[in-house]
Amino acid sequence: MNKPLRHIAIFCGLLVFALLLRDNWLQFVRADELNTHERNRRVTIERYASVRGDIIVDGKPITGSVDSKDPLYQYKRTYVDGPMWAPVTGYASQAYGSNQLEKLNDSILTGNDDRLFFDRTLSMFTGEQKKGGDVVTTLNGAAQKAAFEGLGKKKGAVAAIDPQTGRILALASTPSYDPSSFAGYSGKDEKAWVALEKDKDKPKLNRALREIYPPGSTFKVVTAAAALENGVIKDINAPTDTPEPYKLPLSTVPMKNHAGDCENASLNYAMEVSCNSVFAKLGDEVGRDKMVEMAEKFGFNNPEVDTPVRAAASVYDKKMDRGGNALSSIGQFNTATTPLQMAMVTAAIANDGKLMKPYMVDQLVAPNLDVIEKHEPEEMSRPMSPETAQLVQKMMENVVEKGTGSKAKIRDVTVGGKTGTAQHGEKNKARPYAWFISYAKTDSGSPVAVAVVVEDSDATRDDISGGGLAAPIARQVMKAVLDSRK
Repeated sequence: MNKPLRHIAIFCGLLVFALLLRDNWLQFVRADELNTHERNRRVTIERYASVRGDIIVDGKPITGSVDSKDPLYQYKRTYVDGPMWAPVTGYASQAYGSNQLEKLNDSILTGNDDRLFFDRTLSMFTGEQKKGGDVVTTLNGAAQKAAFEGLGKKKGAVAAIDPQTGRILALASTPSYDPSSFAGYSGKDEKAWVALEKDKDKPKLNRALREIYPPGSTFKVVTAAAALENGVIKDINAPTDTPEPYKLPLSTVPMKNHAGDCENASLNYAMEVSCNSVFAKLGDEVGRDKMVEMAEKFGFNNPEVDTPVRAAASVYDKKMDRGGNALSSIGQFNTATTPLQMAMVTAAIANDGKLMKPYMVDQLVAPNLDVIEKHEPEEMSRPMSPETAQLVQKMMENVVEKGTGSKAKIRDVTVGGKTGTAQHGEKNKARPYAWFISYAKTDSGSPVAVAVVVEDSDATRDDISGGGLAAPIARQVMKAVLDSRK
């Protein structure tokens, strides 16, 4: 062979080798990545070629599948009371993908999970159509309805938890959307999607998990717990030596109290009427580092709170000065939290200081009803001792019995709560958010803890706004849970 031909042969050999190398790289190294790539149309076609499993609440499906008669995407997702359940289910769309439980449990719902191999194999031999497994949630249908209807046309969110297990009982967000409206890939679906994307009220935003707000006076329960745990307060009925007016550290500006008789008020009375000065002073006496430590035990500054849908991280600033810490101790300055986080705080208090990890998927079930996976309750932390928790409970129950949270009362039930008005915007000129956190207690412990936030233009700059707007919603959610246990 002459030299030019030899060079050509070597070059061709290298090309063949490169082709084989590339082919094996695609088939074996990148196979999983390409199979699940969002632009791989074959994956989407296969996903909607069979009946999708359901998301279950109270033993009943809140999702479904309908034969769309489409040559490519045969089955389209449907939703029962879609807007009410959207913060739980998320969406599964032929054109726009999926999110939340629909996405996180996609392999189970489509039937492609490795744990469903036997079911897939059996259906091949029996000739039965392939079907996905089901996702059984922890949600309480009556509580969810009470939360969603309570919010109504207001903008806001509700999160409710079983303090003893961490089971999420309700997760509502308004305004909401109907996942069915863009479940297909027609022009009508596109129009619905675009309208939601452009909506300034952000109906697709899951405010219960993904929006953070200044918690306002609801955060005072955390400050109270920190003061008791660190020995700054030993008697909740003793005077706190708080001057009136109280000036923030590093500042000459007096702090404004919306309540009266806050000078030298006891911790119990300060919680009842929500004295800013008492809690700001206590936060300063506890100190920033101890306040950060307490907040983090409740779940603040944790970017990995999964329900299994990941919640946004709630924040308590680790680097602020004394004045910032004093303001943060009353839920202002840089403090920001999700409704879920404040429900977790309330749940830990109601559960005598033990915080259970929140979760909303109880079981994953195969098409033949075999349980593939079951979630077991898991302790997340112990922010405070039982003795401290019981003292905070006493103060919160006093808030409902004699203070700003009276609209949360339920006959023959012990209820603890805390109202809050969260100022925000430039120089706090924007309308405040109305908050209410609460729990109901029975002889066997607390079955429900709730956090409600209402973004409402009618809210006033007074803690009573939390009691007026948010407390009635919390009451209805708690009552729904209690009634469902009878």
